[in-house]
Amino acid sequence: MSNIPTIVIGGTGYVAGELLRLLVGHPHLEVAGVMSESQAGSAIRDTFPQLQNTLGKLAFGTKQDMLALLKSGGQWALFSAAPHGASAALIAEFIEQADATGCKLTVVDVSADFRYADAHDYAAVYGQPHGAPQLLEQFASAVPEHLAATDKPHIGHPGCFATALLIAAVPLMKLGLTEDNLYAFGITGSTGSGRTPAAGTHHPERQSNLFAYKPLNHRHAPEVSGICTAITGRQPALHFVPHSGPFARGIHMTVQAQLAANQSADDVRNALQGFYSDCAFISVREGTPKIKNIVGSNYCHIGVAAEAGTVAVFVVIDNLVKGAAGGAVQWMNRQLGFDETAGLTAPALAWT
Repeated sequence: MSNIPTIVIGGTGYVAGELLRLLVGHPHLEVAGVMSESQAGSAIRDTFPQLQNTLGKLAFGTKQDMLALLKSGGQWALFSAAPHGASAALIAEFIEQADATGCKLTVVDVSADFRYADAHDYAAVYGQPHGAPQLLEQFASAVPEHLAATDKPHIGHPGCFATALLIAAVPLMKLGLTEDNLYAFGITGSTGSGRTPAAGTHHPERQSNLFAYKPLNHRHAPEVSGICTAITGRQPALHFVPHSGPFARGIHMTVQAQLAANQSADDVRNALQGFYSDCAFISVREGTPKIKNIVGSNYCHIGVAAEAGTVAVFVVIDNLVKGAAGGAVQWMNRQLGFDETAGLTAPALAWT
């Protein structure tokens, strides 16, 4: 099978670095270009020394450099790790170029720009107009395990907190296990805030510290509610309190709810195991899951506790992999007809 040439735009952030790490080991996707206007002409390995020489002397290119690549025609893959609010307009230019040159382009966007089906819903959350509302109907948004098939040509991958929340919420709603009120407590590593330093991610403030931010007002909550409703037909009332944790990678999410029937932890665990039985990256386990057992991987571990008519579902993922780059590659695999696990089966790093 010939490799599919692949472009990454928004190429200097943490998610882009993880995308490149996964792509250099992918059996069917080959990095052809990485866009960064600010670093154009400089070697990618200078920005991401952890990649060593896997990309040789390949340098970052400008937008025009990347658009020119599509003139060769054929099948191409495009990942966007550009910022929210900027990604949509960039993607629109690449889709327009692909259409003009007869190139078949498949896009997976890791920003928030294509996670909402309606431009007004997006603008209400992000406080600015959508950059390419004419393209919204071409994008589907869901965790890969929750959408068996889609006729949409492109994907907007859910956010990292949203991925963890959806992994718990969708089966609870779909299987009718709980009432609609979901109470979520999530802790994320500092890499979720991106590469640019900020007060909340400055090491002396974050190290040995734990604090809530945007309690009951986080922008992933309406995203989760909309996606969950589209998939299950039930709209959860999500009460989400996110926290900044004193570690770099990973998300630990706890979702609590009132059970719809008198069920034990084993009953709920068995139901979740059945729901995810065909999913290579999600496993429901005895006990409570730990971040260190999934960090650096595309895997997700789930635990369950139940008592006196309430249930707690625990979800751990790597925010940069399953919650971003890994989930995006998983989607690209599916959209291009590859094995869903291609390039993603490396185990976790454990003792980080």
